Amino acid sequence: MGGAGRAGGYPAKQISMQLSIIKIGGNIIDDEAKLAGFLDSFAATPGKKILVHGGGKLATRVAEALGIKQQLVDGRRITDAETLKVVTMVYAGTVNKNIVANLQARGCDAIGLTGADGNSILAHKRTHPAIDYGWVGDVDSVDAAFLTGLLTLDKTLVFAPITHDGQGHLLNTNADTIAQELARGLGRSFDVSLVYSFEKSGVLMDADDDNSVLSRIGPAEYQDLKAKQVIFAGMIPKLDNAFAALRSGVRRVIIGRAEELPLLLAGKAGTTIVNE
Repeated sequence: MGGAGRAGGYPAKQISMQLSIIKIGGNIIDDEAKLAGFLDSFAATPGKKILVHGGGKLATRVAEALGIKQQLVDGRRITDAETLKVVTMVYAGTVNKNIVANLQARGCDAIGLTGADGNSILAHKRTHPAIDYGWVGDVDSVDAAFLTGLLTLDKTLVFAPITHDGQGHLLNTNADTIAQELARGLGRSFDVSLVYSFEKSGVLMDADDDNSVLSRIGPAEYQDLKAKQVIFAGMIPKLDNAFAALRSGVRRVIIGRAEELPLLLAGKAGTTIVNE
């Protein structure tokens, strides 16, 4: 995972170069006012930055309008050939380019990308002993050298959750995973902060109480909370990904509301995950 770039390895670590990688979910994509407010904050975020987005509900609406039946297993979309056409059109087309255009309007020079562009994210078709996920991809490598080159040109990167396998096939890939793999791959070149933003205020002690946010979680505390079944099940994959990223060189991972992005990056909101 997070493999070497085309130049034969990762560039030397440059601690002074800050990089924010921020993933937004469908609750922001689907709400025009929330998306506009988030993009205001994102465009104003200092330093180098990457935005990773999902597709929200638009792909489902388009597929249903075209008579393409949609199937989800554990929240993951089964991606047959026709569904792949829809998610590519929606994620890499409509959603991605609207975000890029709106960032340009805010003075943020952005480039919209998928994993196929510049061979930036290589993946393979997922295999499972019991479930055929179709054209769903799991990441093999990130071309850190290529992406570092774009970032050093002061371009903001906007990634749609589409990758490729190097054999001419596009793959639908989980946006959380793409954010994590980008953070892992670029963590050797930058001082990376990875932000997972979603509808909750952070990691909650009580899933029904949005004020029960844990401000900071380390590995020992996480294992204790899992053993006591304090953390609700939907948060565990995000936290597992967070600690995997930290073990790979990412400086910190933050989980919280996209609407609070400046506070999240300042450590004044959400939950900060640390590997200590």
